[in-house]
Amino acid sequence: MSLKGFSKVSRSSPALSTSSNTPNSTRQLITEMGQKRLCLQSLSLQAVFFGGFLIVVKFKMELQKMSNGHHELSPGKIPENGFDALENMTEGDNFLPTKSNGNTETQFTDFEGKTSFQMSIFNLSNAIMGSGILGLAYAMANTGIILFVILLILIALLSAYSIHLLLKTAGVVGIRAYEQLGYRAFGPPGKILAACIITLHNIGAMSSYLFIVKIELPYIIQGLMELPENSTYWFVDGRCLIIIVSVGIILPLALMKRLGYLGYTSGFSLSCMVFFLISVIYKKFVTECSLEHSYNETGVTESINNSTDDTCEAKFVTINPQTAFTIPIMAFAFVCHPEVLPIYTELKTPNKTRMQNVANISILAMFVMYLLTAIFGYLTFYGNVKSELLEMYSKKDTLMLCVRLAVLIAVTLTVPVVLFPIRRAVLQLLFPDKPFHWVRHISIAVCLLFLVNLLVIFVPNIRDIFGFIGATSAPSLIFILPGIFYICIVPEEQEPLKSRPKIQALVFVTLGFIFMIMSITFIMIEWVTGKKTSGGH
Repeated sequence: MSLKGFSKVSRSSPALSTSSNTPNSTRQLITEMGQKRLCLQSLSLQAVFFGGFLIVVKFKMELQKMSNGHHELSPGKIPENGFDALENMTEGDNFLPTKSNGNTETQFTDFEGKTSFQMSIFNLSNAIMGSGILGLAYAMANTGIILFVILLILIALLSAYSIHLLLKTAGVVGIRAYEQLGYRAFGPPGKILAACIITLHNIGAMSSYLFIVKIELPYIIQGLMELPENSTYWFVDGRCLIIIVSVGIILPLALMKRLGYLGYTSGFSLSCMVFFLISVIYKKFVTECSLEHSYNETGVTESINNSTDDTCEAKFVTINPQTAFTIPIMAFAFVCHPEVLPIYTELKTPNKTRMQNVANISILAMFVMYLLTAIFGYLTFYGNVKSELLEMYSKKDTLMLCVRLAVLIAVTLTVPVVLFPIRRAVLQLLFPDKPFHWVRHISIAVCLLFLVNLLVIFVPNIRDIFGFIGATSAPSLIFILPGIFYICIVPEEQEPLKSRPKIQALVFVTLGFIFMIMSITFIMIEWVTGKKTSGGH
């Protein structure tokens, strides 16, 4: 009964009338009871309204989750770092939700990429660019300009095709982790193999970069401070310097949560290499070819032109014993495949075409930089160019000292980019179903840097050891694994085994084994004869 009805009854009932016979306490009691009843009704209405509002909001959130594809693929929610917990999934699980128009849309993870297209290009270009750029002028001296350009074009196209295979395979099964592609193709052994190859290859690259810092940075400091070469100060000790560089520069960058955050440092690293390229071009026009630069320490080159006197003349095609050594070195000039899928994971609005464009632009940019560096470095010193281009310039030249410093900065800023795939491989092996945790993230980075510093400081021939490992890991990452993954993972209903794409992939795998055999053979010849050739990536 409402308060209004209650008032009517009060007025019509003699027992409840407000006559003089009714005490004041009775009237107060009636008033308090009406007020309490009104409050209770108001609170009830508010509770019903608020509960209905919560139900509607929750229902809308669930609808939005489903429309965005943020549904769980396994009993455990996929972790924030984007790793795919495929071990708990059966072979029949659907990776390809169907759109209303009948097309398929690859659903990867609930990880939302935030890295822009430009930053992704910077990161991938920085991953491609390695210390091997310093040996390309030497490679041109032993192949000739025309043969070098042809080989470089072929290698660039093969690298782009390799990334195409990798992205297409990842798109078919909705996986953006190299290790999980191995798991999908061969089960746990394939996952372990892929993770180990990535780890060994990238640790070798990190060791090579820090070894360059250990050797070159003391000379730069001595040159800029005009110190004698036999200085014993701690700040010209390469062992101390790589520890300082690792702790002060590399470690803070390696602790970033996402690879995309390194886009700015990668852009600065590329700017340093552009400065290196401009300086090499400038030195071509201020350095004259003399008899001092005309002698090739590797011996007399046998050119197609049969010209032995014109040592200051460029050779278009050159054939000598060193020519075969340069082919596998150039084949690995564009290795960046361990970083492709992590960059793809963090790309904003990711799809295969967008990521392929990132790869194509990065490869094209590095192709231009490689070609210009090789041409102008070769045209400066011709047949006398050494395997490390910077060794040809005076250590007392202030400009070239700055160039050396820029190259070291670029190499140093590449190390964190290379470290990310190693940490991802370790997490895939040891903690496949664990969500992101800062303790694991930091601990793995610290342990990796500690290990690499120990190797560089206490193992003098570390570059030779990882050079041999790189001869097996690089062709595996570029040629063999992407082709095998494509053949094994892409369903036969979509592409039969005898279809042209799979035959091309098989030829691609065979080419990778040929490069691997060539590289291992040449490295063993170097060890036996004691001769050194140009450095790799």
